[in-house]
Amino acid sequence: MTYGTTVPYSASSPGPRGSQRVSPGPAGTGPAGTGPAGGDLPRLLPVHGAVPVDLHTHVSRYAAPPYFGHPGQLIPVLKAAGLTGRGGAAFPVYRKLQAVAEARTRPVVIGNGAEGEPASDKDKSLLWISPHLVLDGLQLAAEAVGSQAVALYVHRNARLQERLRAAVAERAAAGIDRAPVEIIDAPPRFLAGEESALASRISGQPAMPRFKPPRVFERGVVGRPTLVHNVETLAHMALIARYGPAWFRAVGTPGEPGSMLCTLHPADGRRDVVETALGTPLRELLRLDGTQAVLSGGYHGAWVPAADAARMTLSNEDLQPAGAFVGAGVLVALPATRCGIAETARVARYLALESAGQCGPCFNGLPRIAAALDEVASPRPDPRAVTDMIRWAGLVEGRGACHHPDGTTRFVRSALHVFREEIRNHSAGRCVDPAREPFLPLPADTALAAADWS
Repeated sequence: MTYGTTVPYSASSPGPRGSQRVSPGPAGTGPAGTGPAGGDLPRLLPVHGAVPVDLHTHVSRYAAPPYFGHPGQLIPVLKAAGLTGRGGAAFPVYRKLQAVAEARTRPVVIGNGAEGEPASDKDKSLLWISPHLVLDGLQLAAEAVGSQAVALYVHRNARLQERLRAAVAERAAAGIDRAPVEIIDAPPRFLAGEESALASRISGQPAMPRFKPPRVFERGVVGRPTLVHNVETLAHMALIARYGPAWFRAVGTPGEPGSMLCTLHPADGRRDVVETALGTPLRELLRLDGTQAVLSGGYHGAWVPAADAARMTLSNEDLQPAGAFVGAGVLVALPATRCGIAETARVARYLALESAGQCGPCFNGLPRIAAALDEVASPRPDPRAVTDMIRWAGLVEGRGACHHPDGTTRFVRSALHVFREEIRNHSAGRCVDPAREPFLPLPADTALAAADWS
């Protein structure tokens, strides 16, 4: 169960805005005698409150990072745990480490906290509240692949970066890190956290995705094999290294074990970060009364009718047949009083503007799709707009340097299906929300200049 106390962040807090919801009750004790017991949540965040955890408190609870002594030894432990990436792709974590470790060519290790998804707060919250779990995982990942080149790539938030630099300095003074950590700022772009864009930025180039192959784990930062893991993934690695695969699998499902951080957007307009087990029913995470649809997976995810979402769990096994997925844990409950087509059109316009503009599918296709969706969202739209969108979506999929056109068309296509009744209303000159007050979060200022990629 994930419901418990809700602790709002102060409006004057230097950390991420919003609220953190954590599971009730005291934390148990794990095998090492200091951490959470296998089934207890939260694992990644403090049980009470949203106060940043300093190094003394962190070490008192977890002890120092449990180094293995030799490269490669953490990899089979992660394989047995079944940990998958928490940045969105859910790729098996051990396979990335194995590929980089086998390269044996001065690998680079990067913790990815760019979090360019406007609807997600979970990485910012984790970095602000529990930075030392992330930094532990970064050190353990570096040891596993034999790297001394380590960095943390985070979005341009001066207060958060100041907090992280202080945490890194605190650890250096205590002598608990094996490799020095550099903090590198990510440009404020939706795609800046894509692996190849990250590698390009850290190599001194604009943070734009590149065509594959080669993959980043083959040739990434300055041409070296590069391990990139989301910061939440690293925090889970730090706990698995301490408590083992069975502890990690004590929550979740056999096929999708463990817990994850989710950013929840209930229909009342609040914004919460919650840690929950994979396989948790969506109806326990979001109140679905008065909701018409749930967006799962963020702005590269998909809409699901609320009646269907009420029967689903937070798992790819449940969500993928409906065209959705868990992704980075973004869940939005859209109120029945909001126009789903208008909301999707706003986001599609943003996604088209956030394209790197270096591939035809994004440069030409996404703006056309966004314009057609704007037309569908207007009163008495041109009936050809939906047909045009479907045709253009088929032309852009699978043809970009990254998955941006694929994710955008997935999001748009799901809206055309889930909100088809609203499309009919628009054709008749009606709309459920004529005021069109925005509900889905978007940045106040959309970055457009070329300099915004650097």
